[in-house]
Amino acid sequence: MEMTLNPQEFESLAERFKILSEPTRLQILSAICQGEYNVNDICRRTGLRQANVSKHLHLLKRAGVVACRRVGVCRYYRVIDRDLMNLCAKARREKF
Repeated sequence: MEMTLNPQEFESLAERFKILSEPTRLQILSAICQGEYNVNDICRRTGLRQANVSKHLHLLKRAGVVACRRVGVCRYYRVIDRDLMNLCAKARREKF
């Protein structure tokens, strides 16, 4: 299968795959793929530290993979890039 992309499209595709290259981000995405959770919830679900979760959520948000909404002082995160999650599921041969 041949891919006919211009250099900018190859760069964009590489950036999408780069976001998946960190196991911690995949763990966070797995923890929130079925709902909306705040950082404390994500920490409990993953066993990761708050600073680490916050850092990766910031990167995921900037990449357009997750979105957040603010309720008081809490931010609730959810996956918005379902195509990326489907790609992960295909790679794993399971449905998220």
